[in-house]
Amino acid sequence: MKALVLEEKDKLALREIDLPQQLGPKDVRIKVHTVGICGSDVHYYTHGKIGHFVVNEPMVLGHEASGTVIECGAEVTGLAPGDRVCMEPGIPDPTSRASKLGIYNVDPSVRFWATPPIHGCLTPEVIHPAAFVYKLPESVSFAEGAMVEPFAIGMQAALRARIQPGDTAVVTGAGPIGMMVALAALAGGCARVIVADLAQPKLDIIGAYDGIETVNIRETSLPDAVAAATDGWGADIVFECSGAAPAILNMANLARPGGAIVLVGMPVDPVPVDIVGLQARELRVETVFRYANVYDRAIALMASGKVDLKPLITASLPFDDSIAAFDRAVEARETDVKLQIVMPD
Repeated sequence: MKALVLEEKDKLALREIDLPQQLGPKDVRIKVHTVGICGSDVHYYTHGKIGHFVVNEPMVLGHEASGTVIECGAEVTGLAPGDRVCMEPGIPDPTSRASKLGIYNVDPSVRFWATPPIHGCLTPEVIHPAAFVYKLPESVSFAEGAMVEPFAIGMQAALRARIQPGDTAVVTGAGPIGMMVALAALAGGCARVIVADLAQPKLDIIGAYDGIETVNIRETSLPDAVAAATDGWGADIVFECSGAAPAILNMANLARPGGAIVLVGMPVDPVPVDIVGLQARELRVETVFRYANVYDRAIALMASGKVDLKPLITASLPFDDSIAAFDRAVEARETDVKLQIVMPD
């Protein structure tokens, strides 16, 4: 079937490709509707690899998806043809120790869409385990359904932070994931969230939400802004979402004694960290890698209206314009948050 294929670094093709399409008894076949473009997709396109994950052969891109169930395996219950759904893209080994502990996101054998050598979902149909397919409420559109995947990262970060009602949080980095983290932190109980970045257009977008304050670090010292907002005490939680070395080096200066730092952004190269500085104030450090057991909660928050992701969807482009959509994502326009691709009817 036709798919958006990353042939090699810097080369995309919209072409026919043979994909394994055998429906197992616990699987569902899904007609894909909307697919979001993620920063990891773009990184594979421009660099051909992320860490030790290397594109050595053609790979279909895309992992943020929604669609409609069109066929169910013989043992599937709870789903039926016609159901509107979104799909969790990581498929772990259910017998692994990680899965049994409930941390299947760090299962070493997890098969994750559009992570070499696993094909993604930018193709008209996919087959996926029913256990990782979730119904969308009527109030949640296909476009929003494709946003559940990035929002799940924000949910994972909020859970790792162990938010207490009324906490003050700082989010460094106002990219799509930073925005998701900020909204999840608010939904998780933070009274105020301060988001910092260099790009004013992105700060304007996230700053339009109630409960979120913004700091443009080109113009204002972030430690000074946090100190002013907390009477010199510091933030209860610092979410580092930029992956930028200066932000990582500065993050401990933003947290209160006994506070928490949650590492979400991934730096390209190793970054030194002042361990003694963390120890002297007993800062708790948490890390985030994807998510586990949060899709249901993410969808529930969206359906309730407590989290509105629609303002973060910048543009929806047709499948036939997929390559142009990716080239626009490479541009990284300051006014773009999430670009999505809509499959043909």
